[in-house]
Amino acid sequence: MTSLCKKFKFGQHKFFIYNAPANGLVEAFNKTLCNLLKKLVAMSKRHWHERLGEALWAYQTTYKTPTQSAPFALVYGVEVMLPLELQIPSFCIAIRGGLIEYENHKLRLDELEALNEQRLQAHQKLECYQACLSQAFNKKVRCSFQVGDQVLVVRRPIIVSHKNRSKFTSKWDGPYVLKEVYTNAAYKIIDADGVRLGPINENFLKCYYR
Repeated sequence: MTSLCKKFKFGQHKFFIYNAPANGLVEAFNKTLCNLLKKLVAMSKRHWHERLGEALWAYQTTYKTPTQSAPFALVYGVEVMLPLELQIPSFCIAIRGGLIEYENHKLRLDELEALNEQRLQAHQKLECYQACLSQAFNKKVRCSFQVGDQVLVVRRPIIVSHKNRSKFTSKWDGPYVLKEVYTNAAYKIIDADGVRLGPINENFLKCYYR
């Protein structure tokens, strides 16, 4: 995999397994895309791939609150021109239609030169927006466990084979002892042999009662 990434100049990014919020950007976009497709394929869900282009077009041309801009504008440096504007000319179409070829080229060049500044402003707005969300989230986060507590850990589906798993198999492993406490309700635990596991999110732990 490493050699393949080097060959095609891909960058690898690793995230916590079994914790979808760890890859928040991808999960948030997938959720948005699924909601868009639900509205487009209400009658025939088998042909969702044929409506994918329409869903992406709607996403790319929609104003986003975090960046205060549409993704299309951040890529091309100009607001999107809707197909309807070609049939019913808008003010923007009227202005560009009255320019000669040289003036159109100069206008486009000015837009591209301002694109980097526009992207920088969008990035700053996004950081401010995320900081506000993080601050609001951290106020609600409270660590439920302390160092030394005994806990049980939910079993991962990939660890328990289908042959050994039944309806009566326990969903929890343990007990484990909490060794370290991190921010955002994450913990490192150790088993009876002193083997460390984690960091593990609080969602996958519960108190152990003898």
